[in-house]
Amino acid sequence: MTETSADHADVVIVGAGHGGAQAAAALRQNGFSGSILVIGREADYPYERPPLSKEYFAREKPFERLYIRPISFWAERDIPFRLNSEVVAVDAKAKSLTLADGATISYGDLIWATGGDPRRLMSEGSDLGGLYPVRTRADCDALMAAVDAGAQNFVIIGGGYIGLEAAAVLRKMGLSVTLLEAMPRLLARVAGAPLSDYYRVLHGDNGVSIRTDAMVAGIEGDNGHVRAVRLSNGDILAADAVIVGIGINPAVAPLLAAGAAGDNGVDVDAYCRTSLPNIYAIGDCAAFSCAFADGQKLRVESVQNANDMGTCAAKNICGQPTEYHATPWFWSDQYGLKLQTVGLNIGYDDTIVRGEPDSGSFSVIYLKDGQILALDCVNRVKDYVQGRKLVEAKSRPNKAKLADPSIALKDLL
Repeated sequence: MTETSADHADVVIVGAGHGGAQAAAALRQNGFSGSILVIGREADYPYERPPLSKEYFAREKPFERLYIRPISFWAERDIPFRLNSEVVAVDAKAKSLTLADGATISYGDLIWATGGDPRRLMSEGSDLGGLYPVRTRADCDALMAAVDAGAQNFVIIGGGYIGLEAAAVLRKMGLSVTLLEAMPRLLARVAGAPLSDYYRVLHGDNGVSIRTDAMVAGIEGDNGHVRAVRLSNGDILAADAVIVGIGINPAVAPLLAAGAAGDNGVDVDAYCRTSLPNIYAIGDCAAFSCAFADGQKLRVESVQNANDMGTCAAKNICGQPTEYHATPWFWSDQYGLKLQTVGLNIGYDDTIVRGEPDSGSFSVIYLKDGQILALDCVNRVKDYVQGRKLVEAKSRPNKAKLADPSIALKDLL
């Protein structure tokens, strides 16, 4: 194999998360013998992100079990890492990168796999201590340190999956949790009302105080640390710590400054190529025309998307022309219940509930003009597995049969 010098690699991968790790591994799996360098902002080798708000936060799984691959895996495949490093500029003509420490690295091909940065709360007091995102190991370590230091009252801003998962763990610890969502219902951006209603009841039954249509007016504190959250209606909520889970901003500023096309992230074509030569982008930061959303250009924030795009980019670099057509899927664990989602419900005009939510085992099926777009399956693995085939086939089955849990979804193909 070609040796990686300190200032050049045949393929440089920027980002050491799920996508970057998969791209590096897939290059070797597909016969790439040139030099590879992975640049990561964090101090750790690639690790799984979903457990951060679940098992790791709950201290049910030590960090060593979160590694995507054993550290020895990378050395055995001649894949070096440059950690604690951030790329601040890209020169597409010179095919070189500038790091925050002033170092420059040249590349043959570049894979941009930086994901995103947590959106900051834009209100008075948002710079106080005691506000935590849940995006990295360091974020969760800081949050766990707050728990160890005696924090009892937690306010979570954002009623998406990160906020709900964190709420479930905190309640399991016996801590006080108030969850704030600016929209009229939980999960409003990603799920239909039946699922939102179910999770509101589930969390309420487990002691979470939920406020929807709740707008944060400011954060109050003393001695530089949060003490309360002030709402626009004047209510003051005591808070020893605040979790901010209001989404991410794609980390693509250096690429856009270099001239890459993009608005919400960086645009890529069917082969994961950006508009700049020899530069690919994958994962949360990449916007592509999605076949599961009528060709709408969008970003998909999921482990599945990062991994599959990483494989796609690697194959193309290895001379195996490959278009990206992976089926989107997601999951979430809360209070021992597993939610599995397949497809994208963008633009749905109808929902069908299959099974009884009160039983803790049901599915929500999303349709548009009678065609199945997606399924949210709570403790219904068979619906998830069989429903995937219906999504991929763009099926339009009889709605009464869809709603009948005694009829297997595979029989509706």
